[in-house]
Amino acid sequence: MTVEDDPGERPVEADETEPAQPELFDGPPAEAVARMRVGAPAQRNRKLARFLEAANDDLQLKAWWYAAQSMADRLGMSDHSWVHVRIVLNLALRLFRLLRQQAVQPAMVTAHRMRVADAEVVIAAACLLHDTGMSVHRADHEAYSLFLAADKLGGLLDGVYEEPERSVVVAEAMHAIIGHRRRGEPLTLEAGVVRVADALDMTHGRSRVPFERGRPNIHSLSAAAIDEVVLGPGVERAVRIEIAMNNSSGLFQVDELLATKLRGSGLEEHVEVIARIDAEHEKRLVPVFTI
Repeated sequence: MTVEDDPGERPVEADETEPAQPELFDGPPAEAVARMRVGAPAQRNRKLARFLEAANDDLQLKAWWYAAQSMADRLGMSDHSWVHVRIVLNLALRLFRLLRQQAVQPAMVTAHRMRVADAEVVIAAACLLHDTGMSVHRADHEAYSLFLAADKLGGLLDGVYEEPERSVVVAEAMHAIIGHRRRGEPLTLEAGVVRVADALDMTHGRSRVPFERGRPNIHSLSAAAIDEVVLGPGVERAVRIEIAMNNSSGLFQVDELLATKLRGSGLEEHVEVIARIDAEHEKRLVPVFTI
C-alpha cells in the first residue's frame, strides 16, 4: 500500500489558512464566484486532490455556494458561503486524521473494503455539498442538498472513480449530508465526522452579520464569545477539542450546538471537549440588553 492509499497513517497536517469573512458583492454572481476556492492538505491523497480540483473548476457548484450565502443574508444568519464550506472541510479532515491515528476505522474500509483515501473523498464530498440546499430554502435544506448532490457528485468524481465504486462513494457522501442535520442519524464514521465538523465552525466573527446589525441574540453573542477552537490528540480519547472563550455565554455554542451534534454522531467515545475562560475577567459583549 502506498502512502497515497492510506493518508491516515501520517502525522496530521495543518489546516489551510482560513479565509476572512466573505464580503458582500454588489456585482453579478460571476464576480462573486471568481474568488472562491476551497482547499485542504491533499498532497498524499491523489483522489482527494483530483476531486478538489474538479470542485474548484465547477462554476455551478460555486453558484450554489453564492446562492446559499444570499439566503443566509436574507435571514440574517451567519456565514453559509464557500468560507464555511472550506472551514468545515479542513476541520473534518483534521478530525478524521486524528481518529485514524488511533486506528478508528471508517465505513469505506470496514463495510466496503476500500481504503482510507476513499473515506477522505467521501468526507470532502459531503462537506462541499452539505449546505448547497440553502440556495433553495433554509427549512429542510439538508434534504434539498441531497437532490443537488445527486446530480453533481457523479460528474465531480468522474475520472477519479469507475463504477461501481463511484456510486458507492456518492451514496456514502449523501448519507453524510443528510446525517449532518440536528436530528440526523449518522451511521458511519465519515458521516459523524462531517456532522461534528459542521458544529466546530464557531469562532468569533462567524456570527458577525447579525451581531453588527444590532440584533444580538444568544447565537451571535455566544459565537462572539468563542476565541479559538483547537483540535489535537486526546489524553484518554483519540481527539481533544479545546475551546477558548472570553465570556461564559460561549457555553451555549458548546452545549446547545456542539454537544447536540456530538451526541448521536458515533464519535462520543472518541472525542473529549474542554471549554475554558482563560481571561481573568469576562469580556463584556453588550453594555445593556433590553427586550
